[in-house]
Amino acid sequence: MLLDTSSDNSQQSESISVASAIVKMLEDLGVEYAFGVSGGAIAPIWHTLQHSSIKLRHFRHEAGAAFAATEAYFASGRPIVVFTTTGPGITNALTGLFTARWEDAKVIFISASTSAPKRGRWALQETSNYTMPSAGIFTSESLFHYATTLECSEELPEVSRRLAKGLAKPNGFVAHLSIPTNIQANLVETSLASVNLSCTPATASEEAISECARLLTEGSFAIWVGFGARFAAAEIRKLAEKTGAAVMCSPRAKGIFPEDHPQFVGITGFAGHESVLKYMAECRPLRTLVLGTRLGEFTSFWSPAMVPSRGFVHVDIDPEVPGTAYPSAETVAIQSDVKIFVKSLLKRFPKRQNKSKIQSLPRPERSAINPSQDSPVRPEVLMNLMQRVIVEGSDAIVMAEGGNSFAWAINLLRFNKPNRFRVSTGFGAMGHFVTSVVGAALTHHDKAVAIVGDGAMLMNNEVSTAVSYRIPAVWIVLNDGRYNMCDQGSKMQGYKDMDVYIPQADFVMLARSMGADGIRVEKESDIQAALEMAMVSTSPFVVDILIDPTRIAPIGTRIFSLISQGAKN
Repeated sequence: MLLDTSSDNSQQSESISVASAIVKMLEDLGVEYAFGVSGGAIAPIWHTLQHSSIKLRHFRHEAGAAFAATEAYFASGRPIVVFTTTGPGITNALTGLFTARWEDAKVIFISASTSAPKRGRWALQETSNYTMPSAGIFTSESLFHYATTLECSEELPEVSRRLAKGLAKPNGFVAHLSIPTNIQANLVETSLASVNLSCTPATASEEAISECARLLTEGSFAIWVGFGARFAAAEIRKLAEKTGAAVMCSPRAKGIFPEDHPQFVGITGFAGHESVLKYMAECRPLRTLVLGTRLGEFTSFWSPAMVPSRGFVHVDIDPEVPGTAYPSAETVAIQSDVKIFVKSLLKRFPKRQNKSKIQSLPRPERSAINPSQDSPVRPEVLMNLMQRVIVEGSDAIVMAEGGNSFAWAINLLRFNKPNRFRVSTGFGAMGHFVTSVVGAALTHHDKAVAIVGDGAMLMNNEVSTAVSYRIPAVWIVLNDGRYNMCDQGSKMQGYKDMDVYIPQADFVMLARSMGADGIRVEKESDIQAALEMAMVSTSPFVVDILIDPTRIAPIGTRIFSLISQGAKN
């Protein structure tokens, strides 16, 4: 880097450390937050981050930091850095980083590695080809879009260019920069210019859009909305209302199209609504316009019932997506940014709407169950009250952990705005949202609420981190003393007497021991007051709810999918 240090305005190079050059590069790339766990081998980078404009947040576990980075990206739209030390620091973070890759987040992972002269000599937590596999962790493969080990400062310009190029892409980008400890402290003699790269979103040709419009006007069509369409909510609604098309959403896409809209027929796939299958059976469209979803197992279960008579017009930014889930179905593949495509498509439709047909569309059933004095709490009652107090009564981001938690939330909560609901139905790692609620609340600058099971809450939470930085995260724990999705699911598969039980924990005591606040709920009549208390609290807050374990969660489609794959007794 060049600094003006002379009185005659001539520039002379001033030596700075590699750590300082990297942190400056991250600042130029728009990084605002760095999450991680400290360690001696990463100390030069860690110290430099601590004294930069980047806000460093010290987590309690590397996986928690990586999960939190994923959701912090979705809440803020800015790339997040995750840092760890050598050895187990790296391996602990991998599950969270795989999640970032599956979710299409933008995360830069910076780790330490063993200095070259010490490799192969049993250094403490040695990180080298002698002790850890290189392929997949330190190379660009299925986990990292870009990965490299920085062996000298002269490589920095190329690293900067690669990171800038990756972050400029419209979809996700997960990178790994491994830096030997001695290199972090080395001096950089050459200048490192800022790299500003832009990437023009992929767009379909005018001819392709006209052909899509022609195909869709040949008969009735439905719109299947996925998470990749989240920036096109307004355009999709205009298209639906202009054409009268029925709209269904994947579990991750809840809220992109309003769930109270008369043209909304329901959520598809895991914990989805029976109204979708009723629509496909009774009002089968000629074609379905698929927008920004891979149509993977949890979105479709690859059900033949979801294939319209003339197949799909499938729009996605990734050209590998269309046709993959349903290889036998007729598919017109369009590589394009969804928002750009829908805006162009809108111009090619006359204004028309068949209101009588809209009124006859199947709709998800809504049944209100009134609270009682009963104990334990029925999950359906909890979700109804969460709808009123949290979904409708606040702007909080709501996220649901893998297991029965996300089954109940997907099926029963209703959203009318995009980007308010988060769920992972791809990688689906337990511990994702019990930790990432901290990152979401931090960068959302408001409440974030995680619906989690007791198993996930015991596995890996970051309540202490939230306390440390006064982050207004809320955990709603479905405490039933078991891995209840495994319990209910294994019984549906024909397996009996499986070991699924957990000693019932008191999560309020646990929260208070770390400096947070909380309340335990044992009766349905106490739910609303507890939720209201959590939402007005300025501290991290845990609502520990004793849940009725006998209420069967809407997980049947997942179990039937497993049985069809041979997982049965």
